[in-house]
Amino acid sequence: MAHPEGDAEWNEAARAETTTQRLDRNWSALLQELRVVQTGVQILTGFLLTLPFQNRFDHLGHGFRTVYLVTVSAAIAAAILLAAPVALHRALFRRHQLELIVTVAHRMAYVGLLLLGVALVGAVAVVFEVTTSSTVAAVCAGVAVTVLFGALWLVFPLALRKKVGEPDH
Repeated sequence: MAHPEGDAEWNEAARAETTTQRLDRNWSALLQELRVVQTGVQILTGFLLTLPFQNRFDHLGHGFRTVYLVTVSAAIAAAILLAAPVALHRALFRRHQLELIVTVAHRMAYVGLLLLGVALVGAVAVVFEVTTSSTVAAVCAGVAVTVLFGALWLVFPLALRKKVGEPDH
């Protein structure tokens, strides 16, 4: 449920924190979230970068080579976006722009997570194609991961967000 008073007023009353303290807390929470996904996206990206050097990679047809290139591009873009908040913070350090940093970093994290989801779907499809030599199995695996990704990373969180309501500003 949305709070009748604005978000800043609610934080001050319920948490006894100022706007700056709230921004510090939000920045710390965001950094923790980024730490959780950053290792995974880096490992995934490293794995994907080694695939063309494996013997079985030559068996991939043109279509799955395209899937691979989209997948590795999404993984690299996700890694960049999930690390970008640190560069943003460095560039704006001591310029009293914490609200801007938190807002932009929040958006970068969303897009980075979406690209990570794309990379996971593609990686599963490519791995299934290479290991089974079955396009049907690869497509089914990709669809299954897409459904899980969509349900657990998009639909469920957005449904909860709708249920609790938007904060007033």
